This record gives sequence, structure tokens and C-alpha cells, in this order.
Amino acid sequence: MNVLITGGTGFVGKASARDIRIDGNMKVVAAVRNVSNQFPTGVEQVVVGDLLANTDYSHALKNVEVVIHAAARVHVMQDNAANPLAEFRKVNVDGTLNLARQTVEAGAKRFIFISSIKVNGESTLEDRPFNPDDTYITTDPYGASKREAEQGLLALAEETGLEVVIIRPPLIYGPGVKANFRSLLKWMSRGMPLPFGAVHNKRSFVAIDNLVSFIRLCVDHPKAANEIFLISDGEDVSTAMLLRKIAKAFGRKAMLLPIPVGLMQFMANVIGKGDVANRLFGSLQVDSAKARNLLGWKPVVTMDEQLKKTAEAYLHETNL
Repeated sequence: MNVLITGGTGFVGKASARDIRIDGNMKVVAAVRNVSNQFPTGVEQVVVGDLLANTDYSHALKNVEVVIHAAARVHVMQDNAANPLAEFRKVNVDGTLNLARQTVEAGAKRFIFISSIKVNGESTLEDRPFNPDDTYITTDPYGASKREAEQGLLALAEETGLEVVIIRPPLIYGPGVKANFRSLLKWMSRGMPLPFGAVHNKRSFVAIDNLVSFIRLCVDHPKAANEIFLISDGEDVSTAMLLRKIAKAFGRKAMLLPIPVGLMQFMANVIGKGDVANRLFGSLQVDSAKARNLLGWKPVVTMDEQLKKTAEAYLHETNL
């Protein structure tokens, strides 16, 4: 089976290309902007440029049976675009649907779309996790663009018979993780005291190894066709517990000060960091029962195991 992966140099795309390549029954093709040395031997690279409404994928899609679409304009903390939603739509909606239509024309049978839990919303009440059938309360342009792409893909599936699989992960972590999670790694690797000892929220995460294992399962599982899945490790933790686990992965003990959450939220709002505070203090849980029950999926690593690998990779990268 030939599998095309977009976003091949990104966090999810690169891990997917690496792991799926190991399967002797599959050939992996990575659609990239520019040729990269990040791929292991056996992954074919095809330069397609940016993900836009007029990008030509004809060469990349030759003999491809399944497309894993991990490329996207990602969520950013500070977006300086005059119309952020329009910019997200150019890539995440128009670019995605352009690729999907060409997938149909090329004769591929399945399109796996890596969406986002932001389609469901930004937060949950404690112990009331999101599930795939929830009413959508998307609050930012990134989540809205992912939602619109999902709707377009499902309509295309109904029209053409293309098998669409939609996966909405929460925050993904693992070796090479960037953005806010990498900041947590930096703080905990240095033993820095942090004011999060009184944070008792619950948040779902998904290890990159677990996400990739689920993507691989969706490549050819017959029951995955035209379904929406939420995926997580199944170990919901508070911000304080996550930091303790990260510190343990570095062989340290977390120094967490019990500062009242209300005070920290107030101060964050004053300095314009309310969104960051919501992610640190609020709950966001997902129910991945559908993935487990319908497809028989199980996590391949625990959170502690993945954090250990992540810490080791971070120390190697930073020469600490």
C-alpha cells in the first residue's frame, strides 16, 4: 500500500512517516515544501510547495491509496494578520479541500485528516469530557477553519465515496515537541520553582507515539471510514501533576508553590495573557472511548514512558 503524508517535516507528519515506513507492507511518500534530510531511508519525498487552493499534487498522488493530511496553518498565540480567519481558511480549508478533490481524481480510497480538539472548544467542565458528537463551540479562527474543513471533507465523502477519517487530538507531546510544552520542559529541567501547586484542573494529552499508532490503525481499518475520533492517552492530569511528571522524567522533584488560581488568573488577564492562563488553569478532557471500542485501539505508551523519552531527547538537543 502506498501512503502519502503531508506536513512531513512537522511534528505529527515526521513521526507518522518514520513509524509507518517500518511496516513492510507500506510505501511512504512525503509531500514537502523543500527536500529535507529529516526523513529516514525509504521515505520518498515529493516537493509540492505550500498547501494552497491551487497546489498541484498530481505527481505526489501517483499510485497512492491513502492520504494522511497533517499539514496545516497552525494555531499561533499572537496572530498579526488583519483577518486571521481568512488566512487560516486559505490553508486549512481551501488547501485541504483542494488536496482531497485531487485525492479522489487520483483514485485514492481514504483521506485521514488530522484536525484539532479546538473544533469542540477550549475547555470542559471537570469530568464532562468532549466526545465526537458534541455541539461545537469553536471560539478561535484556527478551530473554526478546522471545523469548516471537516464539513467540506464529509460532504465530499458523501458525494464521491471517498473514505474520510477525522482525528481530533488534544495537545500532542513527545520528543521534539515545540511551543508551550517545550517551555515546561525547560523550566522543569532546570528545577525552577513555579506557582502552580494549587492548580487542580484536568486535561487530556496524547503522546506522539500513541497518536501515530492510532493513525496507522486508521490507514486500513474498515470501521474507521467516515468516522470522527477524539484521541488521548486516557490519563487526564492537572497542570500540577503534569509538571511533577515532567520533573520526575528529568530525575528532579518539582518545586510548585501553592499560589491561589484566582489571583494568577487575575494577573494574567491584567497583562493580556488570559488565554495562556485558561490553558494552564482550565480543564479540557476528551473521551476516546470510540477509538477504543470501535477500532480496538489501545495506547502503546504511558504518559510517564513518553515523558521519559521526551526529557531524554530534550537533554540531548540542548546538551544539558
